[in-house]
Amino acid sequence: MNTCTNPTLRRWDLFCRVVDNFGDIGVCWRLARDLAANHGRDVRLWVDDWAAFAHLCPTAQAAHLADGDRECVIDGVRVKHWTPAFTATEAADVVIEAFACELPPDYLTAMTQRSPSPVWINLEYLSAEAWVKDCHGLASPHPRLPLTKYFFFPGFGAGSGGLPREPGLLAARDAFQADSAARAEWLAAHGIEVAPETLLISLFAYEQTALPALAEVWATGAQTICLLVPEGRVVGDVARAFGRAHLTAGDKVARGNLSAVVLPFSTQTDYDRLLWACDANFVRGEDSFVRAQWAGKPFVWHIYPQQDAAHRAKLDAFLDRYTHGLARAEAAALTPLWLAWNGFADGGTEAAATAWPVFARALPALHKHARRWSARLDQTRDLSSQLCEFCVRIAAERR
Repeated sequence: MNTCTNPTLRRWDLFCRVVDNFGDIGVCWRLARDLAANHGRDVRLWVDDWAAFAHLCPTAQAAHLADGDRECVIDGVRVKHWTPAFTATEAADVVIEAFACELPPDYLTAMTQRSPSPVWINLEYLSAEAWVKDCHGLASPHPRLPLTKYFFFPGFGAGSGGLPREPGLLAARDAFQADSAARAEWLAAHGIEVAPETLLISLFAYEQTALPALAEVWATGAQTICLLVPEGRVVGDVARAFGRAHLTAGDKVARGNLSAVVLPFSTQTDYDRLLWACDANFVRGEDSFVRAQWAGKPFVWHIYPQQDAAHRAKLDAFLDRYTHGLARAEAAALTPLWLAWNGFADGGTEAAATAWPVFARALPALHKHARRWSARLDQTRDLSSQLCEFCVRIAAERR
């Protein structure tokens, strides 16, 4: 149990509005579980898209109350369905508004009726951009109500709120990766049978026009490759790369030296093991992006696309940070594939296919770099611990 405790800040409400399938709820669900399990907090997680949450937690699929409102308790977290008909409830000691989702008006009113008022946190999206350290922790008084919101930015080093990382994560990863029998058992349990020399790649991405050309390179290359594809938005592109109209969980397809297995959407714990078991990981958004870094394996990030390519600055900021100290040859192998995968390279949909062979040759060196990177990140205190301490400090300053 974390020693950062304060009896006046025991009850926490975390509000999550699902924007992109699983990214927002993935981050919030991981944070809620960590706060409950490792920091002794009584957490209510309010989520507007129950179906998205149920993908992460199948137990939630059947959970409901007599009046139709869904609710369940999983891993010590009370999860409630945030509906348009939200009714007033007593405000918690700490209120987290995830990703500027805007709290229900009735709940804001309830916050004003508490004395002292709750510590109100706007949990922001993760970014490696330099401006984050200047905005982290800033206060924003409400224009009408006697409430103040504080901006809390996850990040990659000093001046940020850190990254989600539960206790014992890297030790569990190292034990799994050092045990070839455990890896083989995990693969077999998921119906994955491959030769020892096969390169295992997990593929979790948004729709990806670069995939057909890249799949052609994989299929015709000398290296046998198996794609492990969790259910999601890229599965349609995988199907087309294999000449299929569609694929569903459990399907296995092959073409030349390339094969693919479509996996059912998994729990977060099982997804970690998928990342640990693979030789390289294609990830997307925020939650899987962070977990790929903790996996200590080479990875390729498909950043969430924004209008007018606003996400390019965010991608470049992370690439600059991630490749700092990396040998020039390895950085030159990694960067073109990342840019191509995100549509920022010359050559259009063929660019990723062109970049892959150089990336593949650099995999041993990139693996060592990925391990060093995760060890470096481990030196920064985790998100939940920093968040708890920040809220305790704010509460003390207001007394």
